[in-house]
Amino acid sequence: MTDRPPMSDSALIRARGLTKRFGAFTAVDAVDFEVAKGESFGFLGPNGAGKTSTMRMIGCVSPISGGTLTVLDQDPTTQGPSIRSRIGVVPQQDSLDTELTVRENLVLYGRYFGLSRAECGRRADELLEFAQLTERQNDEVEPLSGGMKRRLTIARALINEPDLLLLDEPTTGLDPQARHLLWDRLYRLKQRGVTLVLTTHYMDEAEQLCDRLVVMDKAKIVAEGSPRQLIDRYSTKEVTELRFPAGVQESLDGQLDGLADRIERLADRVLLYADDGEAVAVAAHERGLQPETVLVRRSTLEDVFLRLTGRSLIE
Repeated sequence: MTDRPPMSDSALIRARGLTKRFGAFTAVDAVDFEVAKGESFGFLGPNGAGKTSTMRMIGCVSPISGGTLTVLDQDPTTQGPSIRSRIGVVPQQDSLDTELTVRENLVLYGRYFGLSRAECGRRADELLEFAQLTERQNDEVEPLSGGMKRRLTIARALINEPDLLLLDEPTTGLDPQARHLLWDRLYRLKQRGVTLVLTTHYMDEAEQLCDRLVVMDKAKIVAEGSPRQLIDRYSTKEVTELRFPAGVQESLDGQLDGLADRIERLADRVLLYADDGEAVAVAAHERGLQPETVLVRRSTLEDVFLRLTGRSLIE
């Protein structure tokens, strides 16, 4: 990215030219970003884009290879323990202690931060209520559903009342109901002023949770802004999706020309980008085109990513 404005003095995270290499492989290639206090900030991108490597550097568990990074106005290279004491981390894979009960997982984790047993108990009770797990507090962890385990992992990450919460793919593998409940919990955290930094390859999740995000692809940041800004910048107000019978799409030579600002041909459908999707559908019909289905919808972050990289985010 070029012509970036100066970093804000109030940012909790500042990165300039941040780079991570593993031997000859560059996982994160000179990225610039900042995260403001109270913000919900996202890294959006496909698997292998560099999101997790970036998060591990922010979380002070992976050293930087180049550039500069400050977290909570401290240097991860020399002040890692201090930073880790003030952040909460929700990794991709739950690392709960299955030999302990739900409540014991919280209390024991709190002791690692030097909290008294009484204080750990008080905070555990509050977090169990927040995570809607009070009725399961004496249950073992293993039988819990995936959604419950994710909520418990988030609750555990909050036991030290962190200034910053890092969430790596927080809802991967969850069913839609569990995802929406988790989104609600994270939204409540944001309302309380907790700064959230998350990675995701789900476009709807980024739209729901992020005030601002960067799109990463092949170790670089290829776009940044709020979800609405990115859609306005890289897409149109609406998209018209046309599905044709087998073999028809390949024979449409020139028949779609001029119908939309931009046309994207996918394997199973054609996407026509324009500010008035209904008008596009009518114009296609007037040209004698007979798709099997017509869908007019608003543009999404998935459309943005197709525009930027030419492929879907989910691999």
